[in-house]
Amino acid sequence: MGAVTVKLPKFGLTMEGAAVNAWLVAAGEPVAQGQTIATIESEKVEMELPSPVGGIVAEHLVPPGETVPVGTPLAVVVSDADELAGYEPRGG
Repeated sequence: MGAVTVKLPKFGLTMEGAAVNAWLVAAGEPVAQGQTIATIESEKVEMELPSPVGGIVAEHLVPPGETVPVGTPLAVVVSDADELAGYEPRGG
């Protein structure tokens, strides 16, 4: 599968950005496809951010509380422990 970058999706027509409220899956922990990995807030509405793939969360790229524009990379998910061992963090 390779590393998959989870980006901030556009949940509404007028949404331009959002803040990460909390990470619900820590870096290094497994995640299932569709599992909520974070809560995000945009325009006073809190939403759940599902993982697009199953694997292991390799890295969070945006800290809680930071507001970023739609399309910003938020996290990286890798397929397995071998891929996690070879993952080079981007920093975040």
